[in-house]
Amino acid sequence: MMQAARLLALLGIITLTTVLGLRWYQDRPAPPEPLPTLTLAVLEGRAAFDPAAIEGPYLLNVWGSWCPYCQIEHPVLMALQAEGIAIYGIAFRDTAAAANASLDTHGDPYAGVMLDVDGLSARALGVAGTPETLVVGADGQILTRWSGPISATVLRNRIYPALERGALRE
Repeated sequence: MMQAARLLALLGIITLTTVLGLRWYQDRPAPPEPLPTLTLAVLEGRAAFDPAAIEGPYLLNVWGSWCPYCQIEHPVLMALQAEGIAIYGIAFRDTAAAANASLDTHGDPYAGVMLDVDGLSARALGVAGTPETLVVGADGQILTRWSGPISATVLRNRIYPALERGALRE
């Protein structure tokens, strides 16, 4: 009985340490990295974009019409667009018909959106899954990234501060 209690206590400590360590890793600011060259296809009926031609800091959101977490995040992106924040989208491994249908149904928060049909651009960006949002500074450097839906806490602690740093780096 005593050994079982010790084992449970040890497992609890290991679990807590792992959770806190992962939280620290996710919350720590990464050093800026250059935005890689992206190979994207035009999404018919939507504004296209060229990252090299974008002025000022912006969000680069990798999403998919097939992704339930992207649908959870979508109202946040619509609110950010209403705030005047520039958001550009990459539809990851999606079809033009499905991506357009999703944007027609839920609203289009993107100043420009394109397709990453073969996943090469997502791979170049280091994206593991969707949604993933990167803050790109005015100098073309990736200032921070967030994997998963954006929440109020993520906005306050990661996205807004990175956008402010990105505006100052011009």
